[in-house]
Amino acid sequence: MTSITPDQPRRPAGVDPDDRPTGRAGPVSRPRPRRPGPPHRTDGRRRRAPLAVAAVVAAGWAALTSYLPVAVVLGSIQLSEDAASVTGALRTGLAGWLLGHGVPLDSDAGPLGLTPLALTALVVWRLTRAGVHTTRALGARGSGEVRPALVAAGAVGLGYALLGVLAAVGADTDGMRLSPLRAGVNLALVGMAAALVGALRTTGAPAVLLRRVPTALHDGVRTGLVAGLLLAGAGAGAAGLAVATGGGDAADMIGAYRTGVAGQAGITVVSLAYTPNAAIWATSYLLGPGFAVGTDTAVRTSEVSVGALPAVPLLAGLPRGPVDGVGALLLAVPLLIGMAAGWLLARRLLRSAADDRTPLAWGSLLGTAALAGPVAGLLVGAAAALSGGSLGGGRLAEVGPVAWQVAAVATAVVTVGALLGAAATRAFTRPPTLRP
Repeated sequence: MTSITPDQPRRPAGVDPDDRPTGRAGPVSRPRPRRPGPPHRTDGRRRRAPLAVAAVVAAGWAALTSYLPVAVVLGSIQLSEDAASVTGALRTGLAGWLLGHGVPLDSDAGPLGLTPLALTALVVWRLTRAGVHTTRALGARGSGEVRPALVAAGAVGLGYALLGVLAAVGADTDGMRLSPLRAGVNLALVGMAAALVGALRTTGAPAVLLRRVPTALHDGVRTGLVAGLLLAGAGAGAAGLAVATGGGDAADMIGAYRTGVAGQAGITVVSLAYTPNAAIWATSYLLGPGFAVGTDTAVRTSEVSVGALPAVPLLAGLPRGPVDGVGALLLAVPLLIGMAAGWLLARRLLRSAADDRTPLAWGSLLGTAALAGPVAGLLVGAAAALSGGSLGGGRLAEVGPVAWQVAAVATAVVTVGALLGAAATRAFTRPPTLRP
C-alpha cells in the first residue's frame, strides 16, 4: 500500500509528472532526451537562394551556354589561319555572341549589323530558362501573380546587361570596336523580355489573364498568330528550295575559302545561323515587297536587280529574274494561307456554337476574322525588321526587307484571305439540327 504525504499530490494512474496521459496504468516512463542536432523548419518551406544570387547565376549560365557554340564555330575558322591565336578567337566569339543580340560591330570593312537570328533564338531560349529558374528561386511557381514574374525578369535583365558590358569591353580591339553602352542596353532588353516569358509561364499568370480577355479578341489574335507562322513557314520552304537549286554554287563558294576542313565547316555553320533571316526575306518575296542585298538593289517577283555580291553561300539561292510561268502561282500562297487561317477559325467557332446549341452570328465571325490581319502583319513586320542589317560599308550597308511595307502587305492579304475563308466555311457548312 502506497502512502501519500501532504507534500505529494495524488496523480491518477496513467499520467506522467508533466500531466500527459501515458495510455496505461502503472509506473510512468519518462521520454528519452533528444539528441542535439540542427534546428529544422516547421513551416514546410525550403531555404532559397537570394534573388540577386539566383538571377546572376541564371543569367551567367544562359550567357555561357549560348556563347560557347559561337566561340567554337568562329574559333574553328580563325584558328585555321596561321596568324590567329586563342585569345583572338575568344574575342571574336564574344563579338559574334553580341551580334546575336543585335549589337553592331564596327570593323575595318565597315559596320556589321546583320543579326544571325538562329543565334538569337538560342539566346532567347536560354534566357527563358533563366527566367524559369529565377522565378522558382523566388518561390512563386504556380502563384498566378504577375509581380514576381516582373521582379525575376528585371533581375535577370540587369545581370545580363552587366555581362554584356563586360563582353563588349573584352571583345573591343583595334580592328573590331563595340559600344559597351549599346551592348548593355540591348542585352538588358533582350534579357528582360525573354526572361519574362519564362517567368510568366512558371507563375501561371497568362492563364489567369486570358480569362479576362474577350473571346473574340482571343480568337482573332490566335488566328493572326497562326497565319503569321504559316507565312514564315512558307518562306522557309521557298528559301530552302532556292538554296537547294543553287547548292552547286554554294559548294563552290565554300570551297573557295582556303581555311581547311574545320574552317569550311565553320563557314557552313555561320551560313546556317542566317537561315531564319533568309526565310523571312523569302516571306517578303512571296508577299511582294521583296528585299534588298545592297543599296539600290531589289529582289522581287516582278524585278531582280542586283550587282556584284560577296561570296556568301546563302546568297547562292537568289532568283535570276522575275517570276513567270508556273512560278507565278507562288503569288497566291499568302492569300491561300489567309484563307486557311479563316477556315480554321470558322471551324472552331462553328464547333463551339454547336456545343452551346446557339447559331454562329455572321458579325461575330467576320469581326474576329478581320483581327487576324493586323496581328499577322505586326508579327511578320517585326520579323522583317529584325532580319535586316548591314554587311559592311558602301553598297552593302542595306540588306533585307523594308519592315513597314512587309507589315502593310501582310495585313491586307491575311485580312482578305481570312474573311474569304471564314465566310465560305460559314456559308457552305450546314448548321446542326437543334434538338429539344
